[in-house]
Amino acid sequence: MVVLAGATGRLSRLTSIKPPVMNLYVRGALPSDEGKLVAIVGARSATRSATERTRALATELASAGAAVISGGALGVDAAAHEGALAGGAMTWAVLGCGPDVVYPDRHARLFPRIVDRGGLLSEYAPGTQPVAWHFPARNRLIAALADVVVLIEAGARSGSLHTARAAFKLGRPVLAVPGSAGTDGLLADGLARPLGDVTDLLGHCRGAARKEVPDRLGPLLEGLKKGSDPADLAKVLARPVGEVLALLVEAELEGFICRRPGGRFEVLRVH
Repeated sequence: MVVLAGATGRLSRLTSIKPPVMNLYVRGALPSDEGKLVAIVGARSATRSATERTRALATELASAGAAVISGGALGVDAAAHEGALAGGAMTWAVLGCGPDVVYPDRHARLFPRIVDRGGLLSEYAPGTQPVAWHFPARNRLIAALADVVVLIEAGARSGSLHTARAAFKLGRPVLAVPGSAGTDGLLADGLARPLGDVTDLLGHCRGAARKEVPDRLGPLLEGLKKGSDPADLAKVLARPVGEVLALLVEAELEGFICRRPGGRFEVLRVH
């Protein structure tokens, strides 16, 4: 057991989420503070094309020196771990049961391989059996530990959407593959961006995403606290609506804001 009170680095992220994680049970190693850690999540009953894409993406990330974290479930999660292992990368599974419990049982061979090249993590003590509510709860750990979250495929009520939404609230970049009800919903709501190539993905990671707000965008971001549509902002900033629209487009492309339904804009957490 790792007591997280006073933890620093990547693990300290777990004490600042809601509800906070104070004890972490581990089989294997803990995630390092160094390097890029990419969460790849999605449907348990994923299509063949989705699992193949997941394996290829995880293997390519491994070649680029990134590690992979997921939920140890069937479908996309398993493909993410397998792809990372095939590429020689570190990988971690965050479980909805004790770290010594193999669930699903068909992962009896996969979990020891993950322990050898990363670890099994859980906020639940050894021996704890899986129950339904553990799985959406564990998703907040994946979101907190990752530098970027990728959603491959998901139904409209997929549990992996909890991971994406938790990541968005934490200010983590969220990328999604269009073509399924869940991912299309995230993209339409402005909670995710379309997944590009691996270079684009790694560019969204926390380390690469730390950037200063340009002077020209500072007043705009401050103004969004007082007005959330272009007309309001133009009044607050005392600038023409056309100039404000141009600044909004730039801020959205740079990842400082996102567009909400109804023409409103919201400032994202800047790292």
